[in-house]
Amino acid sequence: MDANLPIGLNPDDSAALCKELNALLCDLHVFCQNVRGFHWNVQGQNFFELHAKFEEFYTDLQLKIDEVAERVLTLGGQPLHTMQDYVAGATIPAVKDVHDGVEAVRHCAAAFGVLLVRERALLAATEEAGDEGTHALMSDYVCEQEKTSWMLRAYLA
Repeated sequence: MDANLPIGLNPDDSAALCKELNALLCDLHVFCQNVRGFHWNVQGQNFFELHAKFEEFYTDLQLKIDEVAERVLTLGGQPLHTMQDYVAGATIPAVKDVHDGVEAVRHCAAAFGVLLVRERALLAATEEAGDEGTHALMSDYVCEQEKTSWMLRAYLA
């Protein structure tokens, strides 16, 4: 951790935030890979709509992965960058061989729930640390993912 952060944050607070951001990074990576598998393997009547939706999800997750990793660097930390780290640090389980669209959507809904819990915890931590940059990023993610979660629940109803 860089003890002389030029962005005006306490180095100890920044280190704690980097740890939580790396945990989020792990979940984002595992979720992204799960969704790629759903995109490739989904079958059935809803193939066309789900194939496109899963591509939308993993494209968005790739963007978030990059943003979170760059935020870790901005805070003076080092983003995790191996698959072993991601699987070991993730709360979202890696899933495979999912071909059923409804099952895949259930996995996505659950994963968004995990992300929202992590992001809300980061929101609280960023307020205490005075880290407006990370706070704004997490706030944007929460707003977007709450709507996505609602839509997935509506799909499953």
